[in-house]
Amino acid sequence: MSISVLNSLLQIARREVFRIAVKPMYLFCMVIAPVFCYLFFTTLMGNGLPTDLPAGIVDLDNTSTTRNIIRNLDAFQQTKIIAQYSSVSEAREAMQRGEIYSFYYIPEGTTEEALASRQPKVSFYVNYSYLIAGSLLYRDQRTMSELAAGAIGRANLYARGATEDQAMGFLQPIVIDTHALNNPWLNYSVYLCNTLFPGILMLLIFLTTCYSIGTEIKENTAKDLLSMADGSIVTALVGKLLPQTVVFFIMATFHNVYLYGFMHFPCNSGIFPMILAGLLLVLASQAFGVFLFGLFGSMRLSMSAASLWGVISFSISGFTFPVMAMHPTLQALSNLFPLRHYFLLYVNQALNGYPIVYAWHSVVALLLFMLLPFFVLKKLRTAMTSYVYLP
Repeated sequence: MSISVLNSLLQIARREVFRIAVKPMYLFCMVIAPVFCYLFFTTLMGNGLPTDLPAGIVDLDNTSTTRNIIRNLDAFQQTKIIAQYSSVSEAREAMQRGEIYSFYYIPEGTTEEALASRQPKVSFYVNYSYLIAGSLLYRDQRTMSELAAGAIGRANLYARGATEDQAMGFLQPIVIDTHALNNPWLNYSVYLCNTLFPGILMLLIFLTTCYSIGTEIKENTAKDLLSMADGSIVTALVGKLLPQTVVFFIMATFHNVYLYGFMHFPCNSGIFPMILAGLLLVLASQAFGVFLFGLFGSMRLSMSAASLWGVISFSISGFTFPVMAMHPTLQALSNLFPLRHYFLLYVNQALNGYPIVYAWHSVVALLLFMLLPFFVLKKLRTAMTSYVYLP
């Protein structure tokens, strides 16, 4: 790199620092919004999973056995029995009003039928409009039903003279030993934040990149920018985006230090590979933002496309729904999203602790994203020298 090119880069970078300092939009998108999202989501899910979700009870049997079932159900961490109802209709109306997420129905004669081995039926109704709350309450109520059935069956076997080993061997012939890998606490924050944070940062990078290039055309300063770069569109883009790269990399490093150093989320590879992955994501996202602007040639259209691409990334990256279970066409399309490759790096490095060689394809994919601007350089140069901004 020649001295003149280096001087041009430094001059353009200084110019961009000044533009960032005088426009609050940059401060919001580059610092305030990421930090707010980091703190908001980690405090929102500070306990890992929501606790004390409101549920109701319809106990028409009202025996010591059913009351014991209710007390045990209320003892579950995710379930809190807030009301007992006299009928299913009353409980259903309460659930429709949003007062409870589910209710547990015990019909009359349940205890008598259970002791007589006539297989009574209990029911639980869950509002799955709230997926997380519904799933957690469904799990607790199903577990409680199985435990209650086992307790009654064990009491019957004891009454018939069976020993404890004989009774447990009959009730549970196969013992299940569960080991939750990588997230043994089943902490929902660990599952969500490690990909949500870089996804939000990626979306903000898309928008900021498109906005910063678009404002040059909007404010009729693009020709001045090219003049400072001696007519080189590459020098102009690198110098302009360099200060943003530094700030966004600091934000990426901050969320890695925050999650793995302060929050103590699992990071079996050490923090430095994840910091490197954050740098690759920042550079790939900026390159993709430049590509979008060059493709559409308009700040409005490019920012709209960036918003759409960024939002879809959360669904197609694989952390909310497994890519391998998607349609083959969507599996192929998922490779067009930088967040997908960052997610694979996170899984291989932080969760599994594999050497980086096992995730080489994700590193190469993010590097390939950085080549996208070269396909639109000519169009970008034309836009900066000839286009007139249309609101």
